[in-house]
Amino acid sequence: MHAFDALDRQLIALLRRDGRAPVAKLAQALGVTRATVQIRLDRLLESGAILGFTVRAREHHDGIRAIMLIEVSGRSTSAVIRNLRTVPELHALHTTNGSWDLIAEIRAETLQDFDRVLREVRMVDGVLNSETSLILSTV
Repeated sequence: MHAFDALDRQLIALLRRDGRAPVAKLAQALGVTRATVQIRLDRLLESGAILGFTVRAREHHDGIRAIMLIEVSGRSTSAVIRNLRTVPELHALHTTNGSWDLIAEIRAETLQDFDRVLREVRMVDGVLNSETSLILSTV
């Protein structure tokens, strides 16, 4: 993978905001030619720095959203992950370092559902501790 320069970082930032932006629009925003943008894009894709393009849909979820930090005992992380994957309200599960071992993204329809999910996660063998924060807004 090649080293990023300022133009590469700016191009990637623009693509994160709009992965479908035409090359001409990207070139105008960056103050370079379309050929320069196309060469940079090709190089970023070829090197694996950009893995692909995706669609981010606006969330129309009116329910409860939260982030749960989870501490796992000893070497039980794999088993805990297997068990947590069965909870449908956990939309994403991330491993991390530091005080917490896992981060779970929770989406529940009601507070009752949310409360049930918290209890389910805390009952999983190997879960030692957790801390949950509601997501109030996404900026």
